[in-house]
Amino acid sequence: MLLEVQNLQKYFQTPAGALHAVDGVSFTIEKGETMGVVGESGCGKSTLGRVILHLLDSTGGKIFFEDQDITQVSRKELKQLQRKMQIIFQDPFSSLNPRMTVSEIIQEPLIITKTPKDQIEKKVKEMMDTVGLASRLVNSYPHELDGGRRQRIGVARALVLDPSFIVCDEPVSALDVSIQAQIINLLLDLQKERGLTYLFITHDLSVVKYVSHNICVMYLGQLVEKSPATELFRHPTHPYTQALLSAIPVPDVDYQKKRILLKGELSSPINPKPGCRFAARCQYASPECSQKEPELREISPGHLVACHKTDSVQ
Repeated sequence: MLLEVQNLQKYFQTPAGALHAVDGVSFTIEKGETMGVVGESGCGKSTLGRVILHLLDSTGGKIFFEDQDITQVSRKELKQLQRKMQIIFQDPFSSLNPRMTVSEIIQEPLIITKTPKDQIEKKVKEMMDTVGLASRLVNSYPHELDGGRRQRIGVARALVLDPSFIVCDEPVSALDVSIQAQIINLLLDLQKERGLTYLFITHDLSVVKYVSHNICVMYLGQLVEKSPATELFRHPTHPYTQALLSAIPVPDVDYQKKRILLKGELSSPINPKPGCRFAARCQYASPECSQKEPELREISPGHLVACHKTDSVQ
């Protein structure tokens, strides 16, 4: 096991109260595997990744990396940790410094970690070749490149310190479909070559099925379903998961797919009321759902669901 998260919480204080962005999330990721995290915008996916990497401080819970508790670390320990844990951001344009060249962006982590100067140029060339960036672009600026090349710079920057764990925060959502496939295949090839472990955050269910070994479904800061990828798509159990999967388009004009349209209003993530947070939009909701929060329980090996009506919705 490379990473374990136990009851992780991240609350933001607002004038109206505490916003529960991540609330009691637990999972493990084995070395060399990919954990996909899906859900609607605002469900806490990106916040979860940033808390694990200590880009945001956690409110509660535990984070273990390589069997060590990294929930609270000193600045010196964090610098060492950041060599092993990196992130690829969603928007390659806003996440790259427009005043830096390709070479300067990729070598910045090496300079910060005081890598010997004679090794830096060699490492930059190696990374550019690894991610498919032509050497002629070494002195180019981000605005001179297309989205696919900019994202390759982001991948190279994340890889340059030879990490073992990378948070991929919607790394292809800002790209054209054809370019998306190139970046996804690049990430999969790198995973095989280097034994990388990914936390792959996305709202694209077709993408997450292709890249993930296991998938977590989040709703308003909580996990509502966790399962091996194949099992989740064969037997989606939580009503929210079923609704998400019903929205995936099918490339067949003769196939009439039944859509599950969610009705009702989203519950507020600020000081949430007791009970299931999906109850107001759930067709199976009962009085119990509004009174008691469902526990994440195992219904088959590796398949966990948080729903009072698990039996009726399978």
